[in-house]
Amino acid sequence: MLLDTGPLVAVLDARDQWHERCVAAFPEFVYRCVTTEAVVAEACHLALRGGRAWAPLELLLTARIPVLGIEGGGHRRAAGLMERYQELPMDYADASLVAVAEGLGISTVFTLDRRGFTAYRHGIGGRFTLVP
Repeated sequence: MLLDTGPLVAVLDARDQWHERCVAAFPEFVYRCVTTEAVVAEACHLALRGGRAWAPLELLLTARIPVLGIEGGGHRRAAGLMERYQELPMDYADASLVAVAEGLGISTVFTLDRRGFTAYRHGIGGRFTLVP
């Protein structure tokens, strides 16, 4: 399962409207999750506003959630995805997740981004399963 930025930030921020729901779902999904460096960067940037930029990375390390990078071909794929979904628009973090999903055959994403991940397709056109 892919871990997107929204749930990661929501788990850490008690003021987030999704906090309780994500905290409740996190233990069920945490051991099945992987994420990308782009998601970590985005989450740390958002956490900086709360004065705890390191918190998302610390949570990932503590939970032992793998943080994956994408290599040359993955970057080309991410750029192509961002162009394809430019009207949404798709950001780099989302593009990195979709590229990883295609490479690893993952079709489930822990996300709050219903608009984006409802529109995005993985592999040969399949829809993502969204949680929570």
